[in-house]
Amino acid sequence: MPALAPPDLSTSALFLDVDGTLLEIAATPLAVRVEPELTALLRSLLLATSGALALVSGRSIAELDALFLPLTLPAAGLHGFEKRGASGSYDCQRLPAAAALEQARHALLELANQHPGLLVEDKRFSLALHYRRAPQLESVVVRAMTDIAASVRPELELQMGKRVAELRPAGSTKGAAVSELMAEPPFRGRSPIYIGDDLTDESAFEWVNGVGGLSIAVNVGGATTARERLPDVRAVRDWLAQACGPSSLKR
Repeated sequence: MPALAPPDLSTSALFLDVDGTLLEIAATPLAVRVEPELTALLRSLLLATSGALALVSGRSIAELDALFLPLTLPAAGLHGFEKRGASGSYDCQRLPAAAALEQARHALLELANQHPGLLVEDKRFSLALHYRRAPQLESVVVRAMTDIAASVRPELELQMGKRVAELRPAGSTKGAAVSELMAEPPFRGRSPIYIGDDLTDESAFEWVNGVGGLSIAVNVGGATTARERLPDVRAVRDWLAQACGPSSLKR
């Protein structure tokens, strides 16, 4: 397969997933680390795109801000439930019912107590059950989470990912978040590039494909709607750095 040519960042809008795309996936969400070279790269990308760079993540925007200090970037958090544009304006989708969240929270905690190795991540408006430390429990997790999701519809819906099952607010997608950001300056009028590594990114791949942009799947061996692929996180960083030029990796 020929090497993927770097984009012209002066006419591009960059949308970057975080875990598995910019950062290596860790055993737990709190175990990830952002190196100074990545912060420097993101700063260079922000300048090269005239601000048309956004993080699009399953993490909350508050968590993204804490990870990438001192940068405060445009972002879509919780799979598109919340969004912050380049102007700093913040908005979110309709809040899920508190009763549904509490019911789901109780069920996930009970499931984790029954099966060592499962980890519940409470994101306030969504709940994730990680089984990276117990991959043999995948069938147990899928069955249980399918049942729990059925009990809290239509407030929450099930989203599967890489060794994680998440109950997120219904109707929130990364594709919708990218579409909304593209309607705002400085993204408007540029060609979108979306890079992601998981099932949660497929809606964004589809939207970007539909408007003639560039969709890139990272470390995905199976089927994907992304038009291009990169093998791993290092390849993503190298490709983005190549687009910026040698100065992008200076600390």
